[in-house]
Amino acid sequence: MGGRLTRAMRNFNVENRVHVEIGKQKPSSAPRHPSSKALIEQQLSNHPEINEVHNKNEELLSLLKDIYVDSKEIPAKKLATSEASKQLQEHRLLKSDLNYELFNITKVPKGKLTIVEALTILNNHKLKPEIWTAEKIAEDYCLELKDVKGLLEFFKPFEIKFISPKQISKELLTDR
Repeated sequence: MGGRLTRAMRNFNVENRVHVEIGKQKPSSAPRHPSSKALIEQQLSNHPEINEVHNKNEELLSLLKDIYVDSKEIPAKKLATSEASKQLQEHRLLKSDLNYELFNITKVPKGKLTIVEALTILNNHKLKPEIWTAEKIAEDYCLELKDVKGLLEFFKPFEIKFISPKQISKELLTDR
């Protein structure tokens, strides 16, 4: 509620305030010191090209008038369809039979996985590694092969390692 109120106050009578601000007298430059007046005149007489900045160059203006720019706009209808097709290409359908509506997941971008899909892939690979190879997973889920290999190599949620008390005591003794 506070945002709406502050926005309304900020935008109230904006146009009139802009016209008032534009109509104000512009600040003039600071007056030059009398001692520097002679130096400025000397520089202007030594370098006459300084004053050329304020003059119009007719040759350049005539060249500028000869330039013709023609632009063609893409119709809005074509642009909208190309964006929609691009959006469809960037997303893929979910593979699992799970009800993703519970998680408010409607689209998954290419190159990404949901956590459920990642766990399913890891479980399938662990149970049948000869069928669920990295190449097959990459193809089925629109992933890059290097990403799938990294996932299968480093992400191991189903592995449990038990450390015996003897191993812990050995590690503590070697650290000292």
